[in-house]
Amino acid sequence: MPKNLIKRFTPNHQSIRSHKHLKVFGQLLHDPNLWHMNRRSVAGAFAVGLFWAMIPIPFQMIAAAATAIPTRVNMPLSIALVWISNPLTMPPMFYFNYLVGTWIMDEPVMNGHFELTMEWFTQSMSNIWLPLYLGSFVCAAIASVLGYLGIRGLWRMHIISHWKNRRKK
Repeated sequence: MPKNLIKRFTPNHQSIRSHKHLKVFGQLLHDPNLWHMNRRSVAGAFAVGLFWAMIPIPFQMIAAAATAIPTRVNMPLSIALVWISNPLTMPPMFYFNYLVGTWIMDEPVMNGHFELTMEWFTQSMSNIWLPLYLGSFVCAAIASVLGYLGIRGLWRMHIISHWKNRRKK
């Protein structure tokens, strides 16, 4: 069952509540709706997690938690989905977001060689920040909507399949 699979890979609520960066939320973490696994909660968590995974900011987990609390979606899943953007996936993901941003703004793609220096980074960031963040926001919105609709659809298909199996018995 997908619910059991999701529960197996999400962190438990005690580890989330005791996380040093999430203590800023205090008593808000004790809302039981943040820990439920139902169609609405899981689909919303996918929307929140995928959105923040596509935005190049530090502390994406805190942003996902801060969004999950007022929207009352599954917070552990929202936080776990942010880990889609990790050191291996960030370069291609954010480069694609940059390309989307340059396409939307109708700007040429900045070509040049890459150097792992602070000077190169500060010079390049001043040129690419606007298309990068515009492309990231567009890709995040699309990924968020597709994730939400995809989970709602998969959940519904699973329930219909379960009902058919019950009728056969």
